[in-house]
Amino acid sequence: MREGAAERARRVQRRPMLLPFLLSLFCPALSEQIRYKIPEEMPTGFVVGNLAKDLGFSVQELPTRKLRISSEKPYFSVSATSGELLVSSRLDREQICGKKPVCVLEFEAVAEHPLNFYDVSVELEDINDHMPKFTHTSSELQISESAQPGTRYLLEVAEDADIALNSLQNYKLSLSPSFSLVNKEKQDGRKYPELVLEKTLDREQQNYYRLVLTALDGGNPPLSGTTELRIQVTDANDNPPVFNQEVYRVRLPENVPPGTTVLQVTATDKDEGVNSEISYSFYRDGQVFSLNSKSGEITTQRTLDFEEIREYSIIVEARDGGGLVAQCTVEINIQDENDNIPEVTVRSLLEMILENAAPGTLIALIKINDGDSGENGEVNCRLDGEVPFKIIPSSKNSYKLVTDKTLDRELTPEYNVTITATDRGKPPLSSSIKVTLHIGDVNDNPPLFHQASYLVFVAENNPPGASIAQVSASDPDLGSNGHISYSIIASDLEPKSLWSYVTVNAQSGVVFAQRAFDHEQLRSFQLTLQARDQGSPALSANVSMRVLVGDRNDNAPRVLYPALEPDGSALFDMVPRATEPGYLVTKVVAVDADSGHNAWLSYHVLQASDPGLFSLGLRTGEVRTARALGDKDAARQRLLVGVRDGGQPPLSATATLLLVFADSLQEALPDLSDHPLLPDPQAELQFYLVVALALISVLFLLAVILAIALRLRHSSSPSVWGCFQPGLGSESGPVVPPNYSDGTLPYSYNLYGAHGGKTEYNFLKCSEPLSSGQGLLCPESSGALFPLCDSGEPTSHPEPLTAQAPPNTDWRFSQAQRPGTSGSQNGDETGTWPNNQFDTEMLQAMILASASEAADGSSTLGGGAGTMGLSARYGPQFTLQHVPDYRQNVYIPGSNATLSNGAGKRDGKAPAGGGNGNKKKSGKKEKK
Repeated sequence: MREGAAERARRVQRRPMLLPFLLSLFCPALSEQIRYKIPEEMPTGFVVGNLAKDLGFSVQELPTRKLRISSEKPYFSVSATSGELLVSSRLDREQICGKKPVCVLEFEAVAEHPLNFYDVSVELEDINDHMPKFTHTSSELQISESAQPGTRYLLEVAEDADIALNSLQNYKLSLSPSFSLVNKEKQDGRKYPELVLEKTLDREQQNYYRLVLTALDGGNPPLSGTTELRIQVTDANDNPPVFNQEVYRVRLPENVPPGTTVLQVTATDKDEGVNSEISYSFYRDGQVFSLNSKSGEITTQRTLDFEEIREYSIIVEARDGGGLVAQCTVEINIQDENDNIPEVTVRSLLEMILENAAPGTLIALIKINDGDSGENGEVNCRLDGEVPFKIIPSSKNSYKLVTDKTLDRELTPEYNVTITATDRGKPPLSSSIKVTLHIGDVNDNPPLFHQASYLVFVAENNPPGASIAQVSASDPDLGSNGHISYSIIASDLEPKSLWSYVTVNAQSGVVFAQRAFDHEQLRSFQLTLQARDQGSPALSANVSMRVLVGDRNDNAPRVLYPALEPDGSALFDMVPRATEPGYLVTKVVAVDADSGHNAWLSYHVLQASDPGLFSLGLRTGEVRTARALGDKDAARQRLLVGVRDGGQPPLSATATLLLVFADSLQEALPDLSDHPLLPDPQAELQFYLVVALALISVLFLLAVILAIALRLRHSSSPSVWGCFQPGLGSESGPVVPPNYSDGTLPYSYNLYGAHGGKTEYNFLKCSEPLSSGQGLLCPESSGALFPLCDSGEPTSHPEPLTAQAPPNTDWRFSQAQRPGTSGSQNGDETGTWPNNQFDTEMLQAMILASASEAADGSSTLGGGAGTMGLSARYGPQFTLQHVPDYRQNVYIPGSNATLSNGAGKRDGKAPAGGGNGNKKKSGKKEKK
């Protein structure tokens, strides 16, 4: 038998190879289901067919497609290398399908990349692996000797688990002249035997018979089973019981409670007495039903289930008191009730559904199982609520869950889908299952800037490295798809110099200035910034940023007119003497590199020889005559004009206008050559600072000298005071002045100097001493060192303790008398402070020493009259002829005297009445 099964397996093994080809010709639904047919009881590892090839997969695709089987029980598996469908566990058709005429195992084949499901069915063919079996090895049968030939007796039925030809086909009885066997068939096709009495029995001759009943199936070779019939011949009982029906048929709903009456069988016996008393019994012991032996009523012992057994066939015997037996068959057909709720099973569910999945993408396979039959087992499957998914039928009780619309994870990251299955029973039953579907993120959203464009205002002169703006963008994607980095991709600046102007932080979007911006050089510039995510492929968005560089008041006005000569001297303008009021004399022209309010210029008169003679336009800078020129007005006028911008704080510049009233150039030239310029306000300020420094030094020296004198007074040694005798210091060498790095006084107040040549001094002695009452005279030139004299505007200085003579406005040195380099041939005519560092420092030291000597309160300043004590320090050739006498305007705190010269003359001239000195009405300089 096993050899025959192996031969059939070899034949059947070739069937799956041809089956897909044949089905592809005649069955258009091959793409929906792959079918195989194999015998049952094939060994583990048996090749059912090449599933990968039948699905159209190549061997190279198998590692990536990961073909596998999805089923409730692991009957089959797929080879990972060849794609063959293999048997993985025992296939017992009788255990799996029972008596079903067709035994089909349905399952799904799952392939990945892309994910797809394929329906596969394997039909198990029955082999003759079960022989017919009788419940009992022997059975007892009593037959009365009075039984008539032709009487039939039901015999025990054998069972065969196989089906079709391999099932039980007929019965055979061992040879006996008194008995024969008849094979009969029920409506369901099952065979059962009947024993037929061939002749009358004689108990006295033979009271016991042993026969063998054989059951045969239709297999090749056929299998059989036997049981022994033991027939006992009894004494005569003329009338056996007779049932009303040979076969009783009844329909019984399932789920009826135990004890429910199924039917009642009835038999009659024409005999009397004990022989007519009938008792009923099951031919076999019943487990589902019970039988009342007296009434013949059949009742249920337990709940019936249509899904377990749909039909019962019971043999009931009626036995009279004489031992005669009659049999009938009771066939109970169980009616299905809608008592099974549909069961929903979700298989091969995707863990993550990408949001860019196209409509129709397979998500999961849904299996519906309803144990009922007919309409009670017909199930409809649906999705509850509005979801972007749908269910489509795949095969019997199998559905596919697919996408129906476009998904968007940013709107809905997950869906809770309820799958409901409802049968068509009355009333219908339903069940539901909830499935959570997670939507996977794809990079489908570019970054979005929070503003359409950016306008940034940055004040100029910003510190390098400062943050000037910040751009911000958002991306609703997840992970790297939503991680944004910022960069500058374009600008209207030069590409090479872009990174020297601005940079952007890639993470925060903060824009930094790499240098200090200058509004005058760069008013604005345009940037294009990009926000890019880290997805694959990466998405980006651009935004424009315009940076406006705001102006600050960092540029002072610059005077374009009047311009200075190459040597630094100012130009002059000639004004006719007969000008009328409102005459346009000149115009001050200035510009400011700033813009806006910072470049709004205003013009102001800072100093004027005659303030009422001219007017100045506040915004135009036009200089006009305010009145007609009078006889007492000087022919040469000087205006110091200040140009101030509108910034906060304002910045300013000055311009000096030299105006000469003359009708011709020849008339104006003498005034230009003779008259010095008015004092410069800057020089006056420097003078005050020098005087203040000198006073502080004098006070300190006085305190030191006083302290030393008090200590030495107590000393008895006359030699100690000998060092203070007159004349001891007359031969002292030159004193080295302080060496300042830039040739200026402390606190960096610069002094104006004259054009110098050589650095040596050529001193002259004063021919006549100055009188003690003679005041110091101020020069009118702009190069004057100490602006303490009358210049047409009031000055502020301490009130002296003694009466002073008014200053003489017309003093000056000759070219040979000025302090400066030897010769002084190249010096100017203005008597300015020397510009040589050494000369400047010597002159500073000289003034400070003179102020120190004057601190002792003597009327003469030492070193001889008219020398201010300078000859003793700096040589005999340096006298007061070289330096203007500023002592009359120097106030010494704590003293009631002013610095003055004991002599009453200077340059050999006495002071004129009213302190006017040598000034003439024409205003011209006296020739020496």
